[in-house]
Amino acid sequence: MIDIHSHILPFMDDGATDWEAALSMAQDAVQDGISTVVATPHHANGIYMNPAPTIGQAVQLLNERIQQAGLPLLVLPGQEIRIYGDLLNDLEQSQLLTLAGSNYILLEMPSSRVPRTMEETCHELVIQGFVPVIAHPERNAEVAANPAKLERLIELGAVGQVTAQSLAGTFGSKLQKLSLDLCRRNAVHIIASDAHDSSHRPFGLSEAFKVVEKELGTVAFDNFRQNSQRIIANEELIRVIYTNSGKRLHRMFGFFSRKG
Repeated sequence: MIDIHSHILPFMDDGATDWEAALSMAQDAVQDGISTVVATPHHANGIYMNPAPTIGQAVQLLNERIQQAGLPLLVLPGQEIRIYGDLLNDLEQSQLLTLAGSNYILLEMPSSRVPRTMEETCHELVIQGFVPVIAHPERNAEVAANPAKLERLIELGAVGQVTAQSLAGTFGSKLQKLSLDLCRRNAVHIIASDAHDSSHRPFGLSEAFKVVEKELGTVAFDNFRQNSQRIIANEELIRVIYTNSGKRLHRMFGFFSRKG
């Protein structure tokens, strides 16, 4: 499996506290069946600032230590970027990272609301050839109250990423129900861990995928797994993850223009 959202880099945010913690997370990832992890430290969320150059260096150092430990895991660079005023300008100035060098960019909204600039930002990113990946929308109060808020962003060209523990029910049955509902609405296209440590916020992808197979079926299971791989390969995603029509599911792909 591939995990496109994690906080495995040490000393950067509220994720791994040191190298030992990072290696422990790496070992846990391997045990969970994960072969590739995108490191996405928080950026511009009001607490942490992790510009692109520092992340590249940290990823290189972590991969070296993982190899020394004999673990079959590859870490790739990324960021979890809070929506902020200078986002588009900083992206142009190479201060922001996409996911593993792809056209997909991981965006975080405040937990309490959908920013008033969210639609405009997503629209501008899509025009420039990027695909906004909305991190854990199920944990946003406005989306929970009105899923159409997320569906509007999907219509503009964004994709949704649900947290593995939300789907697995670790965060409670209410959040699990909402997460499954967003999947059934085809407003979620990727499952990722958002792992922060080895105990309270572990990877848990395998458990989430068990729930997906049970609740949504094998086609959704396969599509979610493929989409994580497609992000790493910078390929178009399967946009229709789930159908309950009783008819054969025809895969639909979201096309985006590639930057030169």
